[in-house]
Amino acid sequence: MIKHSYILALVFMAAVACRPTKKVQKIEEAISKKDTTETVVMTKVPDIDSAKVLAGIVEKVNTKRINFNTFSAKVKIDYESQENKDGGTAHIRLQKDKMLWISLTGALGVEGFRLLITPDSVTLMNKLNKTVQYRTIAYLQELTDIPFDFSTLQDMIVGNPIFADKKVVSYRETGDQLLVFIVGDIYKHLLTLNNKDYTLVHSKLDDVDVTRNRTCDITYSDYETGAGFPFATKREISVSEKGKLVLSMDFKQYAFNPALTFPFNVPKNYKIK
Repeated sequence: MIKHSYILALVFMAAVACRPTKKVQKIEEAISKKDTTETVVMTKVPDIDSAKVLAGIVEKVNTKRINFNTFSAKVKIDYESQENKDGGTAHIRLQKDKMLWISLTGALGVEGFRLLITPDSVTLMNKLNKTVQYRTIAYLQELTDIPFDFSTLQDMIVGNPIFADKKVVSYRETGDQLLVFIVGDIYKHLLTLNNKDYTLVHSKLDDVDVTRNRTCDITYSDYETGAGFPFATKREISVSEKGKLVLSMDFKQYAFNPALTFPFNVPKNYKIK
């Protein structure tokens, strides 16, 4: 049976779900082992000197958020754990605040899974085993133990900052980069921006609970401006707690505001799991 443990947001679900059962089990075994060599220390930044400066930083970050109605993409996905590495392709269709559709294919181009997420529900079709699962959106939160909602997922996909709406407590300029330190109820967030155009460079999330040692790093690169605004066509996401999983995303095609359909008809012979 395909399992979805240790998945961070939708991209990790895509990476794990499209693998055969034996490979998924090996991944889960690998990332369940403690990674004692990986220690991440939160970079310290000085206290804010001026509320005016802080307000200006927050405003500039917000002006760089990508606004859209619909989005589609073809994304090459590669993952690597301590013991395994592989890849696949995700075809993504997104209607803002309403619906997220993903088709997952393996190396031979055979569709293995189709996924539909709304603000309230998650439906997963396993086209190889002819099964379907119906879950609430809380299912993602239960799997990851992280407060994901639909808005967080769509921000992650289009390249907007996530978990960046809490209190900004400090900042620091380092040459061509601006480091912004945000503290929320669950995470400490060090957000690195390009100091010239305020595009995302790096996002580092550390658990406020120091006993957990849970860390997520997201790197954004290879920006293109063909859509009329900067869009990071390459992302690398690294998650570590008991183990480490690295996911690379390469956007081969993408479009903002195209006309879209979301085909998701479950055949009558599919078994409900």
